[in-house]
Amino acid sequence: MITTARFTKFSQIGLCLVVLAIVIVAGQVTAVVGMLLLPFIAAYFFFLFKYPVIGLYTCLFLGFVATGLTRYIDAPLGLSIDVFLALTLLATFFQRFDSKNWQELKNPIVASVVIWVLYCVFQLFNPEVVSYEAWVYAVRSPAFYMLFTLIIGLLFIKTLQEVERLLHVWLAFSVLAALYSFKQYFIGLDDAEKLWLSQNASTHLLFGNLRVFSFYSDAAQFGAAMAHAALAALILAFGKYSIGRKLAYLVCAGIVLYAMSLSGTRGALFVLLVGIISYLLLSKNFKTLLVGACLVGGIFFLLKFTYVGHSNYQIQRMRSAFNFNDPSFQVRIKNQLKLSEYLETRPFGGGIGSAGYWGLRFSPDTFLAKTPVDSWYVKIWVETGIVGITLYLLITLFILLYLGVKLWKLNEYRVKQPLLALYAGIAGVFVANYGNQLLGQMPTAILFYLSIAIIYNLVSGPSSTKGIHHT
Repeated sequence: MITTARFTKFSQIGLCLVVLAIVIVAGQVTAVVGMLLLPFIAAYFFFLFKYPVIGLYTCLFLGFVATGLTRYIDAPLGLSIDVFLALTLLATFFQRFDSKNWQELKNPIVASVVIWVLYCVFQLFNPEVVSYEAWVYAVRSPAFYMLFTLIIGLLFIKTLQEVERLLHVWLAFSVLAALYSFKQYFIGLDDAEKLWLSQNASTHLLFGNLRVFSFYSDAAQFGAAMAHAALAALILAFGKYSIGRKLAYLVCAGIVLYAMSLSGTRGALFVLLVGIISYLLLSKNFKTLLVGACLVGGIFFLLKFTYVGHSNYQIQRMRSAFNFNDPSFQVRIKNQLKLSEYLETRPFGGGIGSAGYWGLRFSPDTFLAKTPVDSWYVKIWVETGIVGITLYLLITLFILLYLGVKLWKLNEYRVKQPLLALYAGIAGVFVANYGNQLLGQMPTAILFYLSIAIIYNLVSGPSSTKGIHHT
């Protein structure tokens, strides 16, 4: 005999099944998936607000895959990074709501970045601004990503154990990206990638050779990111680790270096060369410095003054990086001369969002939108003027010098080696930014700013103590 309570329970279950059936019949499969995922989403947010560092790794993950996923999903997935950066900061605020201790953020690096962010905000009053909507989208990369990532890194990556965890996650994703690029090169592209390539063939299919791009925004960004990861892995391989760990780093470096060569990205070479020189100088091992300098010089000599390996297309592409008569380099110089004339009477530039992708989207008929900028520094110069690029370079150079001096004085080898790997990457990306807009893309940008925060924390931050060196 069915009791009233049991009848009520069966009725509720039946009603749920009827509603679910109606939803499915109506074709709302997305709603069903959303309902099924709801407990997992709720659990994620619970742990995010309990352990905000989860948000940092979420942003890093999205930095690797979000742009590539837009080839399959017609949605502004790049904005997801903004959302999770904001959520991570919100979770941090709630976690520290009763705390008055924010000492991690009271340092000259944060102060200098805040000055830059304020300058970018004041660009709203630039009389040359054509689109304020473009400013909203474009200001994220040069200003807010920098500040937000720096804050999160300073607050959460404070020990050697946390640094090594982050490095390993970075290298693991980089190897995965490299392996996927091998699939693109040796097996072929899928339909979505072929469609994307058809729209970018002029830059990614040269003389019948595919420039692989993996799940990154383009081949240039992919190649530079592979060089960045290879540099870190190589430097870590020279650390005082077990033989097995050294071999793992060397294998990782070999895989991503080969992927870099398949990308056909010339600017990636400068990430490696400048990074290696920076490492050799700061390591204070002058015998190694001499050997390394000879090696780097030999590579430069072979690429610049000989034709060794010229039958290989990838080597041809690398060699062209040192050819000042290269047609694409000459076009860049001509464009910069035109921009220079335009900016002579505009010391504050044409406004953030006036050039590049956002310029073409929001003000396509303007001179700045129609003139390619290519370089990250040229983009900053065009949009913020001579005042802006001078301020930006001074701040970046100050950060590099400040951290470099601190690392020079650091004698704790176990801590210094991973920090040197991060610093070499910062130096390499800093120089390579002239050739490409590396800091305008993920994951390079988030890794660059995190590296600054990590190095500061472990060499001079408020929590920099002897104990932290032995974590």
